[in-house]
Amino acid sequence: MTGNHVLLLLFPAMVNAWAESQPDQYQANVPKTIVELQQFRETTSIPIGSKGGKESTATLINLNPAINAWFLLEIGWGNGRPETAYHLENPKPRSTRILLDQKNPSGLSIMEGATRYSCNLFGDSPNALERGKASSLVFYPLCEGRLYLRNPATGHRTTLEAAVEFLREHVWGGEKIVNLGHILMGDVHRETGTLEPGTLAAAGARHTDSGDLPLPASIDSQYTNRLLTSANLGIDLEGPPRTGMLPGAWYPVLGNPGVYASILQPNLIEPSILGSYRNHVNGLDSVEAPALCYLVAFDLDRFDLGYALGTAHPNVGWSEEALPQVRSAGLPGPDGISSISPLVATGLLSPQYAPRTIATFTGGFKRTQGAFKFGDLALRNHGSHYGFLENGVVFSKLQPGLATVFVLNDGSIGMKTWTDRDDALLPKIEHARQNGVSIIESGVPGPLVNRWGAGNWSGSAEGTLRTLRSGAAVQTNGRKRFLIYAVFSDATPSAMARVFQAYRCDYAMLLDMNALEHAYLAIYRRSGSRMFVDHLVKGMNIWEKSSSGEVIPRFLGLSDNRDFFYVMRRENKP
Repeated sequence: MTGNHVLLLLFPAMVNAWAESQPDQYQANVPKTIVELQQFRETTSIPIGSKGGKESTATLINLNPAINAWFLLEIGWGNGRPETAYHLENPKPRSTRILLDQKNPSGLSIMEGATRYSCNLFGDSPNALERGKASSLVFYPLCEGRLYLRNPATGHRTTLEAAVEFLREHVWGGEKIVNLGHILMGDVHRETGTLEPGTLAAAGARHTDSGDLPLPASIDSQYTNRLLTSANLGIDLEGPPRTGMLPGAWYPVLGNPGVYASILQPNLIEPSILGSYRNHVNGLDSVEAPALCYLVAFDLDRFDLGYALGTAHPNVGWSEEALPQVRSAGLPGPDGISSISPLVATGLLSPQYAPRTIATFTGGFKRTQGAFKFGDLALRNHGSHYGFLENGVVFSKLQPGLATVFVLNDGSIGMKTWTDRDDALLPKIEHARQNGVSIIESGVPGPLVNRWGAGNWSGSAEGTLRTLRSGAAVQTNGRKRFLIYAVFSDATPSAMARVFQAYRCDYAMLLDMNALEHAYLAIYRRSGSRMFVDHLVKGMNIWEKSSSGEVIPRFLGLSDNRDFFYVMRRENKP
């Protein structure tokens, strides 16, 4: 018997029966609220006293009971409409239940197994909720830390970010100026490295197909005994100092067992791979072929993956890419919502996950570019806006045909091209993010890799696609699976496909592009009471802040306006 069934048995008078209209509200092509977009929600209400002679009511909405992480608590004062709403987070969703309990004088109970805790949120003046909302804390602890109130935060905005948004919002033709800047700046981060003589033993690499390690890249035999150097790899590796790395080989990352790093130039890949699937992949030009790419692999036996929205991006309105004919009149956005209020996106890792988090990396496109202007996908589902979910809450629906990374409520991680049939997974999806179409699918390049418009790869209107890009992939080696994050210093989608193909990835997708800020990855290693922040590429460190000599990491200690992923060491794993 699930906790939700227990709730129904304990408080049948207070629980609104499953409303048949909830799936209809989710599907309806009409304006709606973020709450109405949650088709699996469960709602309970109880009276909590009076104010000015008016009876007050507390309504608790569990936004997705199968995930059991996010709640909306609404307080109403006799007029049938909530006067105040609070976004609550359950820090232990797998073991703790949050209940409104009319028999409890405090009004709210927290059940941890068979133990029940009373939580007084409605008494006193100001009460705990009011004190929390007035606090400067983004996550305000309630009920002795058994619950968090999520408060709005102002996401960090860099000079680049502010300039880009100013151009788009206030300068006529600003989008063209931004794209021109990306074209001219596309090669700024290009790095080629240097090939030097070397040996496998001297390199200290993991260039084997051992089932305990990620699969190495398939390399042209003339380069398998050479060392590739990089001056910008910002991650410290295990073992003695080295002058270079074997191209395509994996090296253990210092202080984080189960994490590996690798570097590669596309022109070093096995020739048979570079010559395959010519109908889907363009040939590599002389600039991108030697451009370095940096990769990190995470052993999924050891790590969990999470996802969080930024304070501003991606938003839920219409993408400016969406064609006029696919926009529904009267809809504020493709899913019928104009904002996520009263829910709160913090752009910051929740406190309960911080001790286990060993890495963060940026998410995908903003909503501005997160839809299709060309091709079949532009004409379907309002332009096929990229979908995303956090903690089981749908902010934008997952659309068929799009590359999707997702996490289920059992912790399993998937990456695939979404289909209508996959909507059966929605009740169990904890996190999900879509971004464009596949780069690798079932081990081979996706069908739209070399089609600029239909693939929505971004770049210039002339199809100039080469720039700094990031991507994610999953790889299987025997019984082990690895999540791979990669940064390409100067690449088209075709170069990305060749690299992921060489590393024998099962599936791969684009994330973000054009600047180190948008391709950011940091790894955290702890030594005693100290935490060190390493970056995949050294230039990424400028997005950290400092206070009194201490580093404040992006996403981990500082709210950001961009969405991000976080990698956590699994509980009870070394």
